[in-house]
Amino acid sequence: MKDDSYNMDKKAYLKTDVTQKLILLALLFLLAMLIVILFLYQYLGNVYFSYGESSVEQNFCPHGYFKLRTMKNCSPWLSCKLIKREVHKLKPVGEGAVKRVFLSEWKENKVALSQLTVPELQEDFIHGLQMLKKLQSKHVVKLLGYCEEEFVILTEYHPFGSLKNMNEILNLPKYKNYNTWYNRFLLAIGYVSIIHFLHNNPLGTFVMCDSSDLNKTLSQYLLTSSFHVVVNDLDALPLLNRSTGELIKCGHQELEGEFVAPEQLWPYGKEVPFEDHLMPPYNEMIDIWKIPDVSNFLLGDVDGSDLVRFHLFSIHAACKRNASERPSAQMVLDTYKNVLASLVKEATTPNTRDML
Repeated sequence: MKDDSYNMDKKAYLKTDVTQKLILLALLFLLAMLIVILFLYQYLGNVYFSYGESSVEQNFCPHGYFKLRTMKNCSPWLSCKLIKREVHKLKPVGEGAVKRVFLSEWKENKVALSQLTVPELQEDFIHGLQMLKKLQSKHVVKLLGYCEEEFVILTEYHPFGSLKNMNEILNLPKYKNYNTWYNRFLLAIGYVSIIHFLHNNPLGTFVMCDSSDLNKTLSQYLLTSSFHVVVNDLDALPLLNRSTGELIKCGHQELEGEFVAPEQLWPYGKEVPFEDHLMPPYNEMIDIWKIPDVSNFLLGDVDGSDLVRFHLFSIHAACKRNASERPSAQMVLDTYKNVLASLVKEATTPNTRDML
């Protein structure tokens, strides 16, 4: 009887010991998972969404130089002589009010060559060239060379074309996996990052004037092969003079429609004929007004895009207020990044729970 009792006690002890060890292992596993979750939250909040800071190819060349992906070293901007001798036109790929764009080739690299089309718009063309030279950064299409006397600009070629083509590109079978709310939201963040870059540039506050409707606005930006956004057309980019309080006006014609900001519309009614000198000037807040419409296009109609719109509702409503009440580009950009971080954390949590 003693042996039986001893054996039973021993079995009970062993069973309890095993149970305690299993519980301990389970607790350690849960603790490890919690640490992983906390690490992910911290990582996503601080690092993951520095869009335009680390995810976009950096230009390590000094000002006045460029480097394409096939090049090991930086090269000076190509001169008139080199452009005439080494760049060969292949076919026209686009045309706007100021210039015609040709797909061209330079040393087996596909490049974009832009030429002035209307002599009367020489001033706009030269202004666009000067802006390209001054604003070279990860936000701006890469300048490869120019010939001012021939009104020629050479830039990096992006085969996807303008941002207008985004839906068409993402609907191709080969890019199906890119067509997600996440990647589309990154494009919207890229767009707002460019507006922030222009509004907070060391050279001053620049305003994207060539944006009287959605299609026109989208045509000013290019979609890169790595699915990032760069601004391409800077012909109509006036500079605010804050020191003198001088504001700007976009062109000399009357603007209409709901896409442009209210302060860009003729304020004196149809009974008073439009006259440019009577039109009140305005500031960079006209760019903020247009952000919700551009972002709505970029988000598209994919799973999850409506949830993104829901989280952006408040900041987008603020963008549509009176000019003095609209948020700055910095505030919009910060909100976009915070929303993206929050949504990805929410998407990460269920997967982590499944692991537990």
